[in-house]
Amino acid sequence: MIPLPLARIAEITSGALTGMADPRAVVHGPVVIDSRAAEPGSLFVAIKGERVDGHDFARQAHEAGAAAVLASRPVEAPAVIVGDVLTALADLARAVISDMPEVTVTGVTGSAGKTTTKDLMARLAARIGVTVAPVGSYNNEIGHPLTVLKADRATRFLVLELSARNVGHIAHLASVAPPRIGVVLNVGTAHLGVFGGKEAIAQAKGELVEALPANGVAVLNADDPLVRAMAGRTGARVTYFGRSPDAHVRAEDEVIDERGRASFTLRTPTGAAPVRLRLYGAHAVENALAAAAAAYELGLPVATIAEELSLAEPRSRWRMEVTDRADGVTVINDAYNANPDSMRAAFESLATIAGERRRFAVIASLRELGEDSAALNEELGRLAAGSGLETLIVVGEDAGPVLAGAPGALHVPDVQAATAELTARLAPGDVVLVKGPRAAGLERVAAAILGGDAR
Repeated sequence: MIPLPLARIAEITSGALTGMADPRAVVHGPVVIDSRAAEPGSLFVAIKGERVDGHDFARQAHEAGAAAVLASRPVEAPAVIVGDVLTALADLARAVISDMPEVTVTGVTGSAGKTTTKDLMARLAARIGVTVAPVGSYNNEIGHPLTVLKADRATRFLVLELSARNVGHIAHLASVAPPRIGVVLNVGTAHLGVFGGKEAIAQAKGELVEALPANGVAVLNADDPLVRAMAGRTGARVTYFGRSPDAHVRAEDEVIDERGRASFTLRTPTGAAPVRLRLYGAHAVENALAAAAAAYELGLPVATIAEELSLAEPRSRWRMEVTDRADGVTVINDAYNANPDSMRAAFESLATIAGERRRFAVIASLRELGEDSAALNEELGRLAAGSGLETLIVVGEDAGPVLAGAPGALHVPDVQAATAELTARLAPGDVVLVKGPRAAGLERVAAAILGGDAR
């Protein structure tokens, strides 16, 4: 974060200094929401959650060196008291980025693949200049401004991931850090129940391209009709990526190896270069092309883009992590989250990686699918049942529809029982897919059978 005196922070956030706060004291360290991360010169943001209230940890943050606390009520520390902490956090991020016009902001959204694409885009942008990007999936009204506030005077590129839980969310995030390049990956079935239909999801995702300036660039998936149609919602220049022959940045001569990794020719308007991905799954090609298209707009030559894409390893945890145990058992840990589209992609990868070996899967029913939940979960069961599995283990008490689609599946109540059941059935050389919605905690299954932990 760029250094700011408390008086200026109070002015930006329409706050009042209390607790003997020195208006000349300067915040020059990170902005944090965990008091354990506070350090000299930092700003601790006291967020009241469902189970924990950050205000209760204000004194600990101050004792660790925090210059002040951004709070909604008086605390045992120097503080900037505001009406709403999250609004103030967004206002602070908005003011900081507006004071750094030299920073190019790139945003990415979509129903699936945001985090992987963001990681690739950050790697590519770093070839040109100092780049700031969120860790993992910091993509909501808390993580987004916190990431923006990591930028300083040395930063040249800010790569942000934008998620939507409803219409208007992406527009809000884009107002905090206005993007010059906006990447839209796809419109799928994630959070279908929240939005009520794919058209509503497309409406929400398209808010990113609506936020672009006239001299900006909308990077759109040519293979997704709902994304392609977003070209009519922006005054920015449009460039397409995908497998379609009319995409500006596209994959040609695509081949998937026995480990599920893709090789292809990366074709751009000014040349081509070979790419051999280390990321798993055919769906990784879409993410790589999106990142390549954004990097091309930043001015990177195609050979450099291809080189970086070929070197990239998975950066964020529990997303298509493929690990071989000493006994030859292969574990595919894709347990960070799940929706019908990503489930389909995961089972395709399982088939490729397993080949003739025995296949196992541990899954849980999908959530936030609204009135279509039962039908889509039953379809998931049929997908899994038709995937040539030795055993399908379904975790959780809400597994009825999945089991209706896969009547031969084994239903277990919890993660610990699933781990025990899977462990008893595995033999050297088997392949296991672990995938489900984040709340199911299936990453603990993968960690246990790999002999580690999921923290």
